[in-house]
Amino acid sequence: MDYQTHTLSNGLRLITVPMPSVESVTVLVLVGAGSRFEEKGINGLSHFLEHMAFKGTKKRPSALEISSIIDGIGGESNAFTSKDHTGYYIKAAVKHLPLLIDILSDILLHSNLDEKEIDKEKGVIIEEYNMYEDLPMRKVGDLYENLLYGDTRLGRDIIGRKEVISSVKRKHFVDYMDRLYSPANAVVVIAGGIDKNSNDKIQITNQIQNSIEKYFGEWGKRKVEKAETVDDSQKTPGLLVQYKDTQQAHLCLGVRAYQLTHPKRYALGVLTSVLGGGMSSRLFIEVREKRGLAYYVHSATEKYTDVGNFVTQAGVDVGRIEEAIKVIITEYQKMADKRVSEEELNKAKEYLKGRLTLELEDSHNVASLFGTAELLEKEIRAPSEIMEKIDKVTSNEVRAVAKNIFGQNRLNLAIIGPYKQEERFRKLLKLSV
Repeated sequence: MDYQTHTLSNGLRLITVPMPSVESVTVLVLVGAGSRFEEKGINGLSHFLEHMAFKGTKKRPSALEISSIIDGIGGESNAFTSKDHTGYYIKAAVKHLPLLIDILSDILLHSNLDEKEIDKEKGVIIEEYNMYEDLPMRKVGDLYENLLYGDTRLGRDIIGRKEVISSVKRKHFVDYMDRLYSPANAVVVIAGGIDKNSNDKIQITNQIQNSIEKYFGEWGKRKVEKAETVDDSQKTPGLLVQYKDTQQAHLCLGVRAYQLTHPKRYALGVLTSVLGGGMSSRLFIEVREKRGLAYYVHSATEKYTDVGNFVTQAGVDVGRIEEAIKVIITEYQKMADKRVSEEELNKAKEYLKGRLTLELEDSHNVASLFGTAELLEKEIRAPSEIMEKIDKVTSNEVRAVAKNIFGQNRLNLAIIGPYKQEERFRKLLKLSV
C-alpha cells in the first residue's frame, strides 16, 4: 500500500494513502494528548474536550450547523480518546475532501468552547460514565489497568471522575490545549479514493498539501509536554475485586508485557492469537467449548510507548469462576512449557494477517493504522512490512515470550461480580514458569 508523507513549515505531519478501490475518503487528525497527560484534578478532560469539538466554532456557531453540513453530504464524523492520543475524523465521498479538511481544521483551531455548552455537556458525560458503570463487560478492562498502574495518570480511567467532570471550566480546556495541542504533536491522515479520477498523482498530492497548508498552516508552534513514565515493576500477584450483584462474572487475567516498539511485539501478537484470537483458539476451546464456563473469552494486548500488558477477558458462570481462572492459567503454563506446533503457529499468523487485510478495506482503519504509527512510534510500516514481521516469528520465539511474560508472581486479576472476599481468588494466582 503506497503512501506519501509531507511536513508543513509549522511541524504538522501529513500522510496521504491512496485506496483506488474505494469511493470514500477519511480525514483523520490525531493529537498526542490523552488521559495520561492529565493531573488528578483534571482527570477526564481529554475525553470532555473531544465531546466539545463539534459543539460550534466562530465560522459554524452551533453543533446543529456542523452536523447538518456533514449529514448533508451523507458523511459520518466522530472523535475518540485514548490514554495517549485523541482522534477527530470525518468520512464521506471523496468529492467532498476539501470540505472535510475545512471542517476539521475549524473545530480544532477555532472551537468556541462556550461555557453554556460545557455545562450542558457535563450531564451527557456523566450519563456516559453511568452507562459504563452499568456495563461490567466494558468496565472490567478499566479495572484491570487500575490494578496494573495504580493511582497514576496511566492508571486512571479515560472518562475521569464525576466530581471533576462537574467542576471543569472553559479555562481548563484552553490551558490543556495550550499544553498539548501543537502542530508538531499532531498528524493529519487522508486515506481513500483520493486519486480516483486522475492519473496525475503528483498533481493530486500537491492539491492536498496546498489544502492542508491553507487550513492548518495558521496553527502556531508551541512546546508540548511529554508523558510521565510508569514504574512497571511487580513483585507479587495483583488482585482487584469489585462487588456487583451480577448474573455473570467478568474477569481480566493477565500480565505485564511489552511496550509499543518492543522487538518481541510480533511474537507476542502470535502468542495472543494462539491463546485467545478466535473461535478455534486454545482458550475459546478450553473455556467455552469443552467446559461451558463462558459465553465470551478472548485475549488482547495493550501497548503504550513505555509499558504494555497482555490480558485475557471472559464473562463466566459466577459459581464456576475459580475453575475458569484455573483453566486460563493452565493454558498460560502450557505456552511456556512447550513450543506450539508449526500448524498452530501458521494458523495464528494467518489469523493476524487476515484480520489486518479485512481492516485495510476501510479508509478509517487505514488512516488510524498509518496515523498512530507516525504519531506514537515515529515510524510507519506498510501493511506488507507488518505481515513480513509476523511471518518471521518462530515457535521458539513464541515460547520464549511466554516464559518471559508468564513469570512467577506476575499475574494480575481484576473481577467484577457478586464476590466480597478477595482471598478465595488470591491463592489461585500461581504460575511456575
